[in-house]
Amino acid sequence: MYPQVISKKIALQDGREIWIETGKLAKQADGSAVVRMGDTMLLATVVSAKEVKEGVDFMPLSVDYQEKFASTGKIPGGFLKREGRLSDYEILVSRLVDRAMRPLFPDDYHAETQVNVILISADVEILPDCLAALAASAAISVSDIPFNGPMSEVRVARINGQFVINPTQSQLKNADLDLMVGASAQNILMVEGEMNEVSEEVMMDALIFAHEEIKRHCAVLKELEEAAGKTEKRKYCHVVSKPELQQLMMEQLYDKVYAAAMKQNPNKQQRAEAFKQILDEFIATLPPEQQEEDAALIKAYYHKIEKEAVRNMVLNERVRLDGRKLDEIRPIWAEVGYLPAAHGSSIFTRGETQSLTTVTLGTKLDEQQIDGAIFTGFNKFMLHYNFPGFSTGEVKPNRGPGRREVGHGNLAYRALKKVMPPDEENAYTVRVVSDILESNGSSSMATVCAGSLALMDAGVKIKSAVSGIAMGLISDSKTGKWAVLSDILGDEDHLGDMDFKVTGTELGLTACQMDMKVEGLSREILSYALQQAKAGRAHILKEMNKVISAPREDYKPNAPRIVNLRIPKDMIGAVIGPGGKVVQDIQKASGAIIVIDEAEDAGVVNIYGKDKNALEKAMSMVKAIVAIPEVGETYVGKVKSIQPFGAFVEFLPNKDGLLHISEIKWERLESMDGVLEIGEEIKVKLIEIDKKTGKFRLSRKALLPKPEKNQISDN
Repeated sequence: MYPQVISKKIALQDGREIWIETGKLAKQADGSAVVRMGDTMLLATVVSAKEVKEGVDFMPLSVDYQEKFASTGKIPGGFLKREGRLSDYEILVSRLVDRAMRPLFPDDYHAETQVNVILISADVEILPDCLAALAASAAISVSDIPFNGPMSEVRVARINGQFVINPTQSQLKNADLDLMVGASAQNILMVEGEMNEVSEEVMMDALIFAHEEIKRHCAVLKELEEAAGKTEKRKYCHVVSKPELQQLMMEQLYDKVYAAAMKQNPNKQQRAEAFKQILDEFIATLPPEQQEEDAALIKAYYHKIEKEAVRNMVLNERVRLDGRKLDEIRPIWAEVGYLPAAHGSSIFTRGETQSLTTVTLGTKLDEQQIDGAIFTGFNKFMLHYNFPGFSTGEVKPNRGPGRREVGHGNLAYRALKKVMPPDEENAYTVRVVSDILESNGSSSMATVCAGSLALMDAGVKIKSAVSGIAMGLISDSKTGKWAVLSDILGDEDHLGDMDFKVTGTELGLTACQMDMKVEGLSREILSYALQQAKAGRAHILKEMNKVISAPREDYKPNAPRIVNLRIPKDMIGAVIGPGGKVVQDIQKASGAIIVIDEAEDAGVVNIYGKDKNALEKAMSMVKAIVAIPEVGETYVGKVKSIQPFGAFVEFLPNKDGLLHISEIKWERLESMDGVLEIGEEIKVKLIEIDKKTGKFRLSRKALLPKPEKNQISDN
């Protein structure tokens, strides 16, 4: 029997439609839905455990977005020819959904929950990342899982001065602002994107425009929930509580924690030890059996006390844990060229956060190959972020990069790629690597600053320096008090209500990332935070400019030398030669590496030399091959053959001309015997190109001084 299917439609302002369907696929999941726009279709499922594991005091939520290669009619590459571990792009989309969805689950709901979003059909023009959160939210809406939603995400781009919701891939190429915005009907929850140095006001307008669209999505999701009969959610009780213990701890410890916070110690470890000592002293007063029985509750209650005391201290005293003012930036020091063997390097230290960043310049052979279901091609700018355990004084196994590392690296990548020179002006493949050596707040923004410095040190001609700052928020809905914090500490990120990272140049913003942990971020607070961030970015940029303010004029001596030559398309074959013989001979003779590409209007010869001499020799040989013979020009040629009437001379690669016996000397020659030798190099002048046959006539005597008339007759 055909299933009963429920479907709802979202009409976009430009006339396009998004369809949401449930009841047909994956019905054994707690909730499932298919979202379709054009030929792009996403299947989202959600399953949440009925039982909670003992000792779990948080919500174990996992979100996975995966693209099926069949969705675009492709077979995966590699040996196994099947989908493998998630790509960086899939991880980034997973994070977009997770970050917007996680704050909406009830704080006391601790059941293990898994959300899967699968791309099952793809339209090359309609990107799936802006539909993934909508699909996930639809699946939860038609389940009995408690959720303070619905929510949705959209992409908002500014194209030719106009905001567009969920633009096509072709439209996106002309955007100067590209943001993903996740929100409920009431509040913006998540923002991430990149911009071409736009103003804070433009970004604010984009967020408001996106939120208005999301409100319409949420209204349709509510209709879907009602139609599916899932307005009533499951009952649960996941938190064991002892109000009397909580009250006792509040009465005995709150003032002590507040006082410890007021000491405003700038040292992270010393602050942590002071707070821990208060807890240890309290635990020592309890009977041993209670210490063991209530260990988890004591830890949880103390965390709440610590959070409340620190937040109130900031709101009441307008100072911070480390003694700074609300808008004060931690001390900064930086250095470039620290690593002598690297092509570019920098150290950027802000407070207790430090990044050691390197830049490596590679050839076209080093480009990153992208082989995804939707995106394929090559990438010549990469940024990788590493976060070892010792950066926070922890013991942690060194594994591959986790989702956090991928996300932080991508944010820094988006911030810096906006100032990278265009490909036609930069022949290098560029890899930036940020190794975080110390961390106490905003290591991704330290990566942006260190990356900007290292690129300049390497001589990469970036358009402008880029700085980044992380902003925080502490607010109290009861009193209406709020405080925006510049350059937040790790503790402030953990205890605060917002983590808002902003990067940009002197002219404007290049990237941003925001995660909200509470409801009710007003336009007033967001606008205030952006302006405070602007001042902070300017201060950091000023400190960076003291170290290096423009790219170095030349690359480091150990950097490979690269040049791109554009040649006529019909000359590509001449440079390659039969079976690649010509290009191989050039590489052997010069020591350079040559890679030939075909552009729309020309051939591009990429020449990579280990030093300047190798580069110049290869370049001159290629230029000689593609040079167009010009009448009146002088060439150094090689005698290829000798005939009774003259000699044939190769004056350009694969271009022979006739040097007639009458053009060798001013004196009359009776024969060619002993005049020239095969292989001899001589200077010749091109005196004629036959219009019909294209044959070349050369002269040697035209380059010799003309003798007097009587001298000629005597001979």
